[in-house]
Amino acid sequence: MDPTGQKYFTIIDYVIFALLLVASMAIGLYYAFTGGRQSTTQEFMYADRSMKCLPLSLSLMATFQSAVAIIGTPAEVYANGTQYWFIGCCYILGLLIPAHIFIPMFYRLHLTSVYQYLELRFCKAVRICGTVTFIFQMVIYMGVGIYTPALALNAVTGFHLWGAVLATGLVCTLYTALGGLKAVVWTDVFQTVVMFTGQLAVIIVGVHQAGGLSDAWVKVRDGGRISGIDLNPDPTVRHTFWTLGVGGVFLMLSLYGVNQAQVQRYLSSRTEKEAVMSCYMVFPCLQVALMLSCLMGLVMYACYGNNSPLEQQYITSKDQMVLYFVMDMLQNFPGLPGLFVACLFSASLSTISSAFNSLATVTMVDLIKPHYSMTEARATLLSKMLALSYGIICVAMAYVVHLMNSSVLQAALSIFGMVGGPLLGLFCLGIFFPCANSIGAVTGLAAGLVMAFWVGIGGFLSRMPSSVQVLPFNSTNTVLAASENITVPAVIDAARPAGLNGLYSLSYMWYSALNSSTVVLIGLIISFMTGPTKGDDVASGTVYPVMRTAQSLLHKLVKLSACCTSPEHTIDGHKKINGNVKEDAGTEEETETFLPSNAVSPLEHETSV
Repeated sequence: MDPTGQKYFTIIDYVIFALLLVASMAIGLYYAFTGGRQSTTQEFMYADRSMKCLPLSLSLMATFQSAVAIIGTPAEVYANGTQYWFIGCCYILGLLIPAHIFIPMFYRLHLTSVYQYLELRFCKAVRICGTVTFIFQMVIYMGVGIYTPALALNAVTGFHLWGAVLATGLVCTLYTALGGLKAVVWTDVFQTVVMFTGQLAVIIVGVHQAGGLSDAWVKVRDGGRISGIDLNPDPTVRHTFWTLGVGGVFLMLSLYGVNQAQVQRYLSSRTEKEAVMSCYMVFPCLQVALMLSCLMGLVMYACYGNNSPLEQQYITSKDQMVLYFVMDMLQNFPGLPGLFVACLFSASLSTISSAFNSLATVTMVDLIKPHYSMTEARATLLSKMLALSYGIICVAMAYVVHLMNSSVLQAALSIFGMVGGPLLGLFCLGIFFPCANSIGAVTGLAAGLVMAFWVGIGGFLSRMPSSVQVLPFNSTNTVLAASENITVPAVIDAARPAGLNGLYSLSYMWYSALNSSTVVLIGLIISFMTGPTKGDDVASGTVYPVMRTAQSLLHKLVKLSACCTSPEHTIDGHKKINGNVKEDAGTEEETETFLPSNAVSPLEHETSV
């Protein structure tokens, strides 16, 4: 192996990569010419609400398992150890809360766009603000999501940059515009299988190249890459248990709770129960994806040690490390580099196609439908044209990103996270606080966006002079004892940043929590200053009854405690506890405190597209 030489694709690698694009295109064409042939907006946008939970769960996972994550997570683990793996802890609350609060509420309101909720709860102006913010977020991320893997592939293998961008962009645009949500979901399933297969193949071959499983373990252990639980409460430390396990919950809620791309999949399921079940099934899928990415980082360290290709100047960016490793270690295995590149671009395709479909939906439902009346056929055609238009915009955004330097590229990636927090705060303000009014909602969203860009861009600019190093300043030293595996924070003589520098040094994992909290706090203050919304003025089913739910949960816990301490007998359908006969509390559906599943949604009065 010549580590300094240019790596090249073989014919087999090109064939495997081409097969990915052909198979994805074939799935789109299949759904374009079968079934209802995408002749209605209901089928194009929501797959006729006929999707099952297994394909939905894989699609939900694949939507934000982007190529940026596949090349970024292993590089993070290689440089700083497995501390990032603890982000898996946030998946629990980050999926339970949407499954029990957001999904039932949105499903029972019969929404077609999640931003319709904002008009039901507040007013049309809030709905438009939310929609425009989402479009801004996704349009920027589309260009970055398709350009980043193509740039890394070009730098490492010499693969034509714009050939990769145009091929993936064109295929993704066509199968999304022709096949609708069904094509997007089933290509996500196919691409998820390709992702997992590619990563697993690289891990297996990499372990073999490192000398076997036991030798690989010894190398990563002796190299200090097996991190324990870092309980440092300092919010400026980049990755600790608290930043990942707690701050990550808010990031998960912004992605899996109120993001149109994900909510659209929940609403396409056959029943509310299957929508909730699909959210549950995302948990093991995400854990598998996280495990494979982290294991890839450890295998990279087992093969390279501290001789990083970046330090040896074989590559120019940390984003190129994963592809360089694949081409370097697997160049004697024809087809495996092509399989991993197919894995990488599968992640890119799944993210971009979801963006196209969700953007076309919100543009049609939130910005066009309320102002123009049209036939079903024309609405469907316009929806397809919108998806096609966003595909063209995606390629144009990739070119804009190409004109920027790498630092601006990183800033553009951060925008996706910065905008998600304020949107989460806006929905939480409406769902959990009945007193919040429209003025408070708009003002809170504006304040949250200002806070997001102030802290995010300010922090980015303050860190620009620093360079990426292995085990940086805010990492931790791992001490392995016989009876415990707890990370002891390194002793730092330097003073912690104070004032604005302290705010700018905030870990990026807290951005969503800070920004959403800002929206809620400012929104409540302005609402009380301008006159809070009265209970009678709140639309039915748009507020989650926190106090009633807490009281019901407390009642169930007391009841469970009583059942555990005394025998229970049943008399004519009633329960006898300690000699007293009590009526059964009823089923969960009968005691539901927000909009019942069989209630008529306020949206029934709107003209559906």
